[in-house]
Amino acid sequence: MATYIVTGGTGFLGRHTIERLLERDPSAQVHVLVRPGSLSKFERMADHWTGGDRVHALVGDLTEPDLGLKAAPPAAEHVVHLGAIYDLTAGEEQARTNVDGTRAVIDLASRLGATLHHVSSIAVAGDHRGRFTEDDFDLGQHFPTPYHRTKFEAERLVRRSDAPWRIYRPSTVVGSSITGEMDKVDGPYLFFPLLAALAKLPAVLPVAVPKLGYTNIVPVDFVAAALVELILRPDFDAQTFHLVSPEPQPVRQIFAALAKAAHAPTPVADLPAATARPLLSPPAPARRIRDTALRRMGIPPVILDHLTVPSRFTVDRTREALQDSGISVPPFPSYASKLWTYWYEHLDPDRARRDDPAGPLVNRHVIITGASSGIGRSAAIMAAEKGATVLLLARRGDELEAVVSQIRETGGSAYAYQCDITDTEAVDHTIKSILAEHGHVDMLVNNAGRSIRRGLYRSTDRLHDFERTMAVNYFGAVRLVLALLPHMRERRFGHIVNISTAGVQARTPRFAGYIASKSALDGFADVAAAETLSDGITFTTIHMPLVRTPMIAPTGHYNTGPAASPDKAAAMVIRALIEKPKRIDVPIGTFFEFGAIFMPRMKDRMFSALYHAFPDSPAARGERAAAEPEPAPEAPSVTPRPTGPTESAARIARRLGRLIPGAHW
Repeated sequence: MATYIVTGGTGFLGRHTIERLLERDPSAQVHVLVRPGSLSKFERMADHWTGGDRVHALVGDLTEPDLGLKAAPPAAEHVVHLGAIYDLTAGEEQARTNVDGTRAVIDLASRLGATLHHVSSIAVAGDHRGRFTEDDFDLGQHFPTPYHRTKFEAERLVRRSDAPWRIYRPSTVVGSSITGEMDKVDGPYLFFPLLAALAKLPAVLPVAVPKLGYTNIVPVDFVAAALVELILRPDFDAQTFHLVSPEPQPVRQIFAALAKAAHAPTPVADLPAATARPLLSPPAPARRIRDTALRRMGIPPVILDHLTVPSRFTVDRTREALQDSGISVPPFPSYASKLWTYWYEHLDPDRARRDDPAGPLVNRHVIITGASSGIGRSAAIMAAEKGATVLLLARRGDELEAVVSQIRETGGSAYAYQCDITDTEAVDHTIKSILAEHGHVDMLVNNAGRSIRRGLYRSTDRLHDFERTMAVNYFGAVRLVLALLPHMRERRFGHIVNISTAGVQARTPRFAGYIASKSALDGFADVAAAETLSDGITFTTIHMPLVRTPMIAPTGHYNTGPAASPDKAAAMVIRALIEKPKRIDVPIGTFFEFGAIFMPRMKDRMFSALYHAFPDSPAARGERAAAEPEPAPEAPSVTPRPTGPTESAARIARRLGRLIPGAHW
């Protein structure tokens, strides 16, 4: 029975190596150096390993003196050192792990009398051009990044140690050639989003790429298998092995294989290498522009400096050692499609933006405020019918539960959250609960609103009218947007629908408080849309006509023209969620918006006439409670008949109301 101590065992290569080691050595006892903060991750991984009961946590830290061990390490015959920072973009801080950590591991192996299996990297070759054998080490090369230098210094420590050692130098490690599995976006994966963008072009489009040179890529399953095989074989001490592709891989070959997998245009010809110089080596001013563009695409500019590998690595010793094992490097084109498919399904930072093939709202999580009645209720029912999981917010819990029950009775998915959107603490608590219970939010419909119909002369001592409408219509909506923005930015997707009013375009008299609050929300959304667009967050503003909802009940018969049904309004919301247009307008709003631009004085005269023709309601005048039910349809109108000069204005107003449905006077 052999005992192994493994560093970096919770990393991608480490996990695959331990799995292979357990498989190849059924009696192996494996102790994995694990930081205290990574214990839960280690335990989850061990639960999935065959033979996981033979894997034990050794609590410590590679960056601490004596590895930060709190207990004496077990007697071990082998110390497998995989722990390191593998990051071309990291700075000098990685020396603490890559160099000091290696020094501590060497000391441990020496104390135990164990063989040290050090996983180095082809980065030790630095900028060396030409042949680099498994016996080569210090050829006077220079190191373009701290990563290259720290890997060289760590390997030098191993070579000078008195512990028995073996060194393994893998090249760039990508996902499994069998499953495509990878755990992070790094190295060549950083260019996958660019390939996804190219995939929107016709695949038959002929393209030519610069002849940049060669790289070296190997799949993780090959590296893990070769590493374990070489660890288990005797008589290889003081030897170095290259775990690399035996044949240099042209960058064009890598690109072509991935482009084919992504259904993007594939290269049909080479361009001279000089054609890439403006991109790879631009002058200083252009470099800043290039670097900014690359960062926006999530590509660290330093990666461009390491697209190619100047060295040619020999594999004579490794090939001989593995010749009867059946372990070899598969050709990259044979597994490129597996890498692409896994990335596309699991690692694509924009995958949340893709609609489900079953429908654009299927499995989307949609928050709808003011969902206990009116537009919100109808929109929730329609969204659930189209496969969305609707998360309903309102103050009235009983009415919310009734809507949820109705949706679930027809097979839909709905959840109620009683919440006052004017209360910051309540909103924060609700959003945290939603994310904890449902994992993510895709869309938000800011539907909750308050309307007050009252002329300014009756509002001079009622500033609270304006404060109340702003509290719900503006600050309530903004409060929810701000609570969700970090989450949506992290997922690189989110769509926000704001229910505004055609009155914002018309500037309807007697609704100063309501229109001001909705105008503020429109302005906020326009600014936010520009700032968040690059993160995949979009906004739709719906300028609704008058809608028959409880909000207009107190003064509904004081508004000329017919009102739209909640279902018709909800259909506009569903269109906003599916098509995601910038705005949705109705003819009446567009008519008055253009009128205000081209005939502003005429518009003011018209609305002045309408203002005098339709007075404040008794509720606005304080003659009865605003919540009193609207008179029955057969009851005579309580609107006073105008006399004198305003009689013609009243006739004009009624005629406009008939000609332009939805006028919200």
